[in-house]
Amino acid sequence: MTDIRVERMAQTIVIWSTGLKSGQLCLIQVEPAGFVLARQVYRQALAAGARPYVKTVYPELDEILLREGTDDQVSFVTDTDRLEIEKIDARVFIRAPENTRTLSGVDTARLTLQRRSRQAVFNRMLERKGRGELAACLTQYPTQASAQEAGMSLADYEGFVFRACFADQPDPVAAWRELSAEQQRYVDRLNAVRGIRVEGPGTDLKLSVAGRKWVNSDGKANLPSGEVFTGPVEDSVEGRIYYDLPCPYAGHDVESIELQFKAGKVVEAKAARGGSYLLATLDTDPGARILGEFAFGLNYGIDRPTRNILFDEKLGGTIHLAVGSGYPETGSTNRSSIHWDMIKDMKQGRVWADGSLIYENGRFRV
Repeated sequence: MTDIRVERMAQTIVIWSTGLKSGQLCLIQVEPAGFVLARQVYRQALAAGARPYVKTVYPELDEILLREGTDDQVSFVTDTDRLEIEKIDARVFIRAPENTRTLSGVDTARLTLQRRSRQAVFNRMLERKGRGELAACLTQYPTQASAQEAGMSLADYEGFVFRACFADQPDPVAAWRELSAEQQRYVDRLNAVRGIRVEGPGTDLKLSVAGRKWVNSDGKANLPSGEVFTGPVEDSVEGRIYYDLPCPYAGHDVESIELQFKAGKVVEAKAARGGSYLLATLDTDPGARILGEFAFGLNYGIDRPTRNILFDEKLGGTIHLAVGSGYPETGSTNRSSIHWDMIKDMKQGRVWADGSLIYENGRFRV
């Protein structure tokens, strides 16, 4: 018997996150352990009159490719992948890791080669999404591996995931509508702002958002969601920031990151753990040292960090800034083959907008 929370989550993905309509082509990509959720999404997509199809993703095969393939094989992108991103109307990706460290032993240079080769497809997806041509939803099914990473039992982690997605509520879509309305108030205020200043432990950072658009991330692009974000003016970021929450990326642990910005670019970077990986990733391409995103995490149903950025970046009372590719819908022009969200607890921090205090101790004041 399927857990009612899985059914509610699938309904949310189809009705709210992607808004699937009759005749639309929907790609469902899923890691093997997430088949239970994929099956329900498939069923709900059919009920909506869409045309769903499923692709199973095996992270272990990617590990073999990166370890054993030639440079040509690692950088190869199929014509099918290029055509698919042009033709689909919706894409649902269901993460369900059985080993969160699958790629941790892979040479960083190989990962960089693969990211660069797929950059055009990745950027095209962002372009279509930004224009409203493609609905894209990234979500996660709870697994033992993720539960262990979060320091929870599987039962507790299931409760955490479904609560974060509002699937523990009788009408999750109504709950997302309510959060969306609340976040829109912040978006409306922020869209009039030109300059941002962030202050906190180890942090004094200034950036411009003049002419940029703030986006209400309300459970549509990601599930869970609960954030408002924009793309900083690329050459405007000045100062330093200390990220006190873990910021894992591609199976690598990186903690206590400190970045120094000048004229929009990271000029100094270090981390208490994973420093060499941090530096190697920042050298992936020219856009990797530039901020593509600035955001406030506003999902207070996510009440603890879990070493999973999909959840942790939405954690109520935090901000996150991503180095690498920005989202075209915000006006960001930065392009990179990486997008690495780095998270800061703001319960002892403040954010100023054009000289006015708008955010303090993890909460908006507007």
